Amino acid sequence: MATQSPFSWLSDAADKLRANLPADLPNALMPPPWAVHELQQRAVLFLNHVLMQEPAARERLQRQRGRCVQLHWRDQVFECQFTPAGLLELVSAESAAKTPDLVLRVSETSPLALARTVVQGHKPAIRIEGDVQLAAEVNWLIDHVRWDPEEDMSRLIGDAPAHTLAQIGRRVVNALSDFVRQASAPKASS
Repeated sequence: MATQSPFSWLSDAADKLRANLPADLPNALMPPPWAVHELQQRAVLFLNHVLMQEPAARERLQRQRGRCVQLHWRDQVFECQFTPAGLLELVSAESAAKTPDLVLRVSETSPLALARTVVQGHKPAIRIEGDVQLAAEVNWLIDHVRWDPEEDMSRLIGDAPAHTLAQIGRRVVNALSDFVRQASAPKASS
């Protein structure tokens, strides 16, 4: 006797959803320009927060002041320049007319594959155009600058609770990384 899955309603709902999706789905899923700008502003604020905790990184970036880096992923463009303080600032649309000193194009278009690559601790494939020395500085930043969430949490809730939360977070990240690694590993044939 064949039994029906208790989740068959989920399959029916997915079929109905697919039938009602607009033909230009990629454009329908694009966030509005103001939301993209706000996300980019928040990314710059976060990166500057991390850079403020790394004097060596700021020293290196001070030598690159005024230089512009543009990051492309799919249809999204993130452009920033280095300030005299060794921090980042988002390049406005008006001043974006000049040619950037360095253009980084992320080759992977799938968000899931990109996330898998990052979670596994690897760098995504990137095509580099422009100043090689500036590319080396950016690569040094990627390799050596790390955010210390435990330090930030300890300022808010104290050292002991921050340490406990950080340990839990590390376990979750390790479990997620192991899961992704196992899920993407080729299956052994029996």
